[in-house]
Amino acid sequence: MDILPAVEIETGPDVNASVIWLHGLGADGHDFEPIIPELKIVREHGVRFVLPHAPKIPITINGGMQMPAWFDILQHGERHIDVAQLLASTAAIHKLIDREIERGIASEQILLVGFSQGGAVCLQAGLTYDKPLAGILGLSTFFPTAEAVTAHPANAGLPIAIYHGTQDPVLPEWMAQNTIKYLKKMGYAPDFKTYPMQHSVCSEEISDISAWLQAVLV
Repeated sequence: MDILPAVEIETGPDVNASVIWLHGLGADGHDFEPIIPELKIVREHGVRFVLPHAPKIPITINGGMQMPAWFDILQHGERHIDVAQLLASTAAIHKLIDREIERGIASEQILLVGFSQGGAVCLQAGLTYDKPLAGILGLSTFFPTAEAVTAHPANAGLPIAIYHGTQDPVLPEWMAQNTIKYLKKMGYAPDFKTYPMQHSVCSEEISDISAWLQAVLV
């Protein structure tokens, strides 16, 4: 499997932490690029942001139209997805994590962030990775593999945060509530915050993302 192409941004010299940030359906790695400066990352060492591009695939709920996606969505709901494609994307993210480790970043300093279906992949990828990670941040996302995933012991105490819009018409807030329920059932203690927004990000959330990233990247 080839390494996914990605946008890379480093916040300073002597990088010793990496954030792998997955976009949502129909977007690409440039989608969250403008947010990086707004995070105002202030730390002694630099952070490398890796924003991969998902491949273009046909999307069933969009009439088979091809667009960048981490997996096909067969119909609306929590479970109606192509699980094999999600697992293939998970393997691709594991390869990105492996590459960051090969570049000298400790696994404990690698954090996964994902928006919408990108967050679903991050949950699967982070929980199943065989080395301890820094954390998972899911933005306006859901957890379609919650009932099937087996977390690796290396990430049993993984910090997780879920941020969601209360007016989200694409992935309603109850999906985020279900994600929290499943994570707690698995023994995690996720941070959960909501914002008066739709399927997007807002300035208050960006401030919270900045604070959380800098808290878990020690």
